[in-house]
Amino acid sequence: MAKAKSVPVRMCIACREMIPKKEMLRVVKNAEGKIFLDFSGKAPGRGAYICNKPECVKKLGKQRLLNKAFSAEVPREVYERLEEEFFGNG
Repeated sequence: MAKAKSVPVRMCIACREMIPKKEMLRVVKNAEGKIFLDFSGKAPGRGAYICNKPECVKKLGKQRLLNKAFSAEVPREVYERLEEEFFGNG
């Protein structure tokens, strides 16, 4: 009997829902400490996942969730840049 291929799921750091990985945005903190949206999902570094709901992206900045996810101080500009990239007004 063929085993069904499991779909990787990740937890959204904003809404805490388990969602298939390919439906999510990955935010990466690389070895240099640079934080950015990883559209490929393959960039090296510590990843945090956020679902693609606008309210989750807004909550990310409001509650400064990346600070908790990366155990580091994340500059305000990083959150602003992520919102610009996501909402496409940048």
